[in-house]
Amino acid sequence: MRRENVLVERSLAFAVRIVKLYKYLCEEKKEYVMSKQILRSGTAIGALVREAQNAESTKDFIHKLSIAQKECDETCYWLELLKRTDFLTENEFIGINNDSIELLKMLRSAIITSKSKL
Repeated sequence: MRRENVLVERSLAFAVRIVKLYKYLCEEKKEYVMSKQILRSGTAIGALVREAQNAESTKDFIHKLSIAQKECDETCYWLELLKRTDFLTENEFIGINNDSIELLKMLRSAIITSKSKL
């Protein structure tokens, strides 16, 4: 399996976790503002990775992955804020935050590798 395919699969699985987190925050915690933000940024990652698969050039591929990286970093921010404002417990935070950090590292690695091929 190519690295890009792993990235496609991981970013989709992460988006599923984010959708489930959004539902939990709305239904259980009655939180509607930050949850909407994390839904947008957390699901955008996979969409941008998928879009990058159809890039017109290596530069376009890098550009799309760079935007995905920014969305992933923003998602890390919202997760941290949700934890610090007690909408997520430490246990709820750890797993999904680790996934977001791992996804961020994968995106950075793919970008660096692609840049080295230019």
